[in-house]
Amino acid sequence: MYSLDPAIFASQLIQCPSITPTEGGALDLLQSTLENLGFVCTRYPFEEVDNLYARLGTIAPNFCYAGHTDVVPIGNRDDWDHDPFGGVIDDGILWGRGAADMKGGIAAFVSAIAALLNSGWTPNGSISFLITGDEEGPALNGTKKVLTAITEAGEIIDHCLVGEPTNPNTLGEMMKIGRRGSLNGIITVTGTQGHVAYPDLAGNPVPILLKILTALTTKQLDTGNDNFQASNLEVTSVDVNNPAHNIIPQSATAKFNIRFNTEHTGDDLLDWLEGELTIARREFKGIIAADLTVPGHPFLTVPCQFSDYLSAAIKDVTGLTPKLSTSGGTSDARFITHYAPVIEFGLIGKTIHQVNEHANVDDINNLCEIYQSLLRRYFSR
Repeated sequence: MYSLDPAIFASQLIQCPSITPTEGGALDLLQSTLENLGFVCTRYPFEEVDNLYARLGTIAPNFCYAGHTDVVPIGNRDDWDHDPFGGVIDDGILWGRGAADMKGGIAAFVSAIAALLNSGWTPNGSISFLITGDEEGPALNGTKKVLTAITEAGEIIDHCLVGEPTNPNTLGEMMKIGRRGSLNGIITVTGTQGHVAYPDLAGNPVPILLKILTALTTKQLDTGNDNFQASNLEVTSVDVNNPAHNIIPQSATAKFNIRFNTEHTGDDLLDWLEGELTIARREFKGIIAADLTVPGHPFLTVPCQFSDYLSAAIKDVTGLTPKLSTSGGTSDARFITHYAPVIEFGLIGKTIHQVNEHANVDDINNLCEIYQSLLRRYFSR
């Protein structure tokens, strides 16, 4: 039979330099490994992004593990203690880009299946993988399009586990049952450039932009609810690009992001923002333009038997009862929620996207055991 050491397999995946949208050999390695375990694999390339869907079995229920092999850039290479694509295991620590986010998680799940199959276990249903190369990028040619394609091909996912690193400090302390939505905004105010000594001959865009930002940042969107923390709007950039002291600039731009809970919809927030901009336009003779997009909407997977199975599996291995959380950023679970109940659980996220990203080998092994326990529970229902 085909067996895998989860940390070694994670190391091999890290050695594939798969910075978004480059495949880097990671999906090739994953596909060959899954095919050795009996999975039927299909690649779904969309533009410059490659994706993989693999399935073991043909009957329901279909338990899907979703994730990504693409990683963020490494930053300054000289700041790394080990080769970021070396997959070095040193004193019980796996070092490299993607160790925690999320090649370590993928390796743990694949190794869990290998261990179960080696024991003579067979799932009373199907296990599938939905792995993208576009999660860390625009997410336009990854999970969202694969879900459409496989659904058109007749695939049905009954439950999905996303292997994102959900634990803040200790393996087993947190799983994610939902996420807040995200709204991006760019506001550009264009006036008339002029000399600061003659403001009547110019139209200064800065004061009106600041007034708009004040209106946006002083509004309390909500106080949260039973499942979500309060929504928040954060200004991320204000740019005038004016090196001179004696020139009133022609334009000023601000960027902001709103992370919002289920007290709002994206359309509600867009209406509010447009209303504030309409008020500002009445007070300014120049142009006020806005680029507003909603890349992700909030979702919640109501606690159910699926979450109970995962909680029990986590407690089996770690002794901890995980918190059911909706905190943090967005993930591809925001697409999957429209097709099946989805929960996220993986490694510790303290070093993700940082120089010297790493994961504890014991955590990878324990995550593998958690995934085994979860699959046994799920398919014995």
